[in-house]
Amino acid sequence: MAMASSHLAPPSASLPAPRSLHLVRPQLPFPSSSRWPRKTGAAAPPEVASLRWRAGVSFFPSFLKKKARSPEEIKEELLEAIAPLDRGADATPDDQERIDQIARELEAVNTVKEPFKSDLINGKWELIYTTSRSILQVQRPKFLRPNGEIYQAINADTLRAQNMETWPYFNQVTANLVPLNAKRVNVQFDTFKIFGLIPIKAPGRGRGELEITYLDEEIRISRGDKGNLFILKMVDPSYRVPVRG
Repeated sequence: MAMASSHLAPPSASLPAPRSLHLVRPQLPFPSSSRWPRKTGAAAPPEVASLRWRAGVSFFPSFLKKKARSPEEIKEELLEAIAPLDRGADATPDDQERIDQIARELEAVNTVKEPFKSDLINGKWELIYTTSRSILQVQRPKFLRPNGEIYQAINADTLRAQNMETWPYFNQVTANLVPLNAKRVNVQFDTFKIFGLIPIKAPGRGRGELEITYLDEEIRISRGDKGNLFILKMVDPSYRVPVRG
């Protein structure tokens, strides 16, 4: 906020007596009396009248401020915006920007500050929106993309995670989680299962980071180290990730 500069008196000006300091009043930014006649009923110039009017109603903005929305209201808007986007595959850049803005509004009212210490994180979550092209496979024809539900499960007590595709490929991968703090973990993949049956050891480069930015009983928002956004809904809080892939 810009601050008005002080007007200093010349060195020769006399200072007021200490007892009169509280009577000194700042000069109003009105034109001098030579600008209009001092006559009863004379109207001030429009710009001065405007300043006076605004000074008189300066308390109004405090009543006109937009009321903060509840998490439930924000979630409702978020889910409605996501619904027609095929998990993000049909999202335009404008759609992505809008979803990100709503997600950030929800993240701002997050009450679970240490999600990896909360029981709310445990269980199987369904991915309902993401910006990750590697998950959406938008470069493929639609019939070759994952068309069924995609799940991610997390168990904070065992520090295990699992990603699961359904129709048509049923691929899976399990991972160890290495806490970096109470909301961010390093993800180290250990075993892939092709078609859910054929185990393949994950390469050493199979790793990433995940930060939980919003968590409640129904919705989880996560952000990856490559800038991708993930929004998931809880489907099975009792699900346990295999301790070994």
